[in-house]
Amino acid sequence: MYPRSLLSSPVGVAGAFLLLAALWGTSFVAIEAGLAYFPPLLFAGIRYLIAGIVVLGYAVFVADRWVPNGREEWLGVAIAGAFVIAIYHGFLYVGELYIPGAVAAVVVSLAPVLTATFAAVLLPNERLGPFEIAGFALGLLGVIVIADPGGLTLGGDDAAIGGLPPALLGVILTFFAAVAFSIGAVLLRPLRTDLPIAALQGWAMLIGAAMLLVGAGAFRESPGDIVWNATSIVSLTYLTVLSGVVAFLIYFALLDAVGPTQLHLVGYVEPIIAAIGSWVLLGHLIEGEAILGFAAILAGFAALERREIAAYVTTRYGFGS
Repeated sequence: MYPRSLLSSPVGVAGAFLLLAALWGTSFVAIEAGLAYFPPLLFAGIRYLIAGIVVLGYAVFVADRWVPNGREEWLGVAIAGAFVIAIYHGFLYVGELYIPGAVAAVVVSLAPVLTATFAAVLLPNERLGPFEIAGFALGLLGVIVIADPGGLTLGGDDAAIGGLPPALLGVILTFFAAVAFSIGAVLLRPLRTDLPIAALQGWAMLIGAAMLLVGAGAFRESPGDIVWNATSIVSLTYLTVLSGVVAFLIYFALLDAVGPTQLHLVGYVEPIIAAIGSWVLLGHLIEGEAILGFAAILAGFAALERREIAAYVTTRYGFGS
């Protein structure tokens, strides 16, 4: 586990936050690199099968309980496995066949905006007011700008599935990934459980991995299609060990230290890290449309979470007191 003693100071929290953003931001680049050698669903399934075994094994040793108990806990594990692991990563990995990882990271940064919007629509104690509607509209505008339906400069001119240009198809698939993640997050909120989060995440990874591997079989992806070389091995290892196991353990520690609203902000550092990594490692420069879209998504998040952000700043730094 990430040493919790390091989170007792603002410097320690900032360091953990930046490390998590770096690990998850570069994961988009690692996925892009690995997709040259792995079929997408098989790639994601293998990653989370290994990560799930490690995380659940960790929970067995450190948690007071690691087996879900009762309908609500198994339902929570199933929702997390289906939406947060399987559907999210299935769409993301296939989407990254058509767009760079840095662009995918920008689209995925819409997830907190979608989560807040879906919560306002689906949960009885939430509400959708003018600011929430404006925040959602800004986020959606950001994705439309990234998709660039008039120019479609991100992915070339070749037709893809159904005649859609590759860039547009990639953005749509990645948008669906963000939608799946957000729906899963909202559906998990009403479920009350004291199952340790490491155990929940480990079971979710294994369930999600099983679904991804079944999907890989349904789409006739074969282990024989994998090309094993230095790049594919490094990509899979990085995604499994660092972006998977290590990053999630840091996430668990930060979740306890700062809470979910502040931790959502990591999603807005990830695209910056992904853009730098994509440029340094793969030579890809992010387009101006993606930068403008990211700014719109960030503004949408600020509008949706304005109260929580203001309350955190006031409590943490004493502004307005």
